[in-house]
Amino acid sequence: MAVLLALAGACLAQGKDKTTGTIKGKVAVEKGNAGGVEVFLLQAEDEIARTTTSKGGDFVFNRIHPGTYRVKFRKAGLAVGTVDAVTVKAGETRNLSKGIFLNIDEGSITFIRGSVFTETGRSVSGVRVELARVINETSIQKLDSRITGETGEFVFRLPPSSAKYRLTLKADGAETASKDVDVEGAAVYRIALTYKQAQK
Repeated sequence: MAVLLALAGACLAQGKDKTTGTIKGKVAVEKGNAGGVEVFLLQAEDEIARTTTSKGGDFVFNRIHPGTYRVKFRKAGLAVGTVDAVTVKAGETRNLSKGIFLNIDEGSITFIRGSVFTETGRSVSGVRVELARVINETSIQKLDSRITGETGEFVFRLPPSSAKYRLTLKADGAETASKDVDVEGAAVYRIALTYKQAQK
C-alpha cells in the first residue's frame, strides 16, 4: 500500500510540473480550414518543438522551459505567420488565442478572373456566374458562384493544383453560356463570357 501511495504521489507531482510552462493558442484563416496548420516553436533559430493545429485551429506545446520564444505558422496556400517574443514562465500557460490570422498567399493560389459582355461589347452587371469542377465527361462538382460587379467582372480564388473548371453564366432572359478552363498551377487565368438574349 505504501508503495502504491508513493507511486501515486510521484504521478501527481509529475502532472503538476511547476518548472516548465505551456503555450496554447488558436489559429484563424482567411479561407479554408484552420486545421492542419504546422506550428513551430523556435528559440533564436533553433526549432524546439513542432505540432499541427486541430480541425478547429487549436494547438498546444506542453513542458516548455522558461524563456522567450518565437512561434511560426505555415500551411500551403496561406501566408506564413509569426508571433515574436512569447515569454514562458514556470508553472504558467501563455495563451495566444487572439490575433493569429493567416491570410491567403496570393502567390500560391489560382485566380480565375473574368468578365461578362454583350455581343456588342457592353459589360453586364448583376448576372450569376457559377463555378464547377469537371470530374469527367459526364460529371461535374458545383463549387461556388459570383454575381458580376458594375463593370461585369468576377473572380474565383482556387487551390493551385491541376484541374479543369467550368464557368457558366446564368441570368433571366439570357441564354446559358459555359466555358472550360484548364488550370495547371498558381497563376491568373482570364476568361470572357458572352451575354446573349434568349430567343422567344
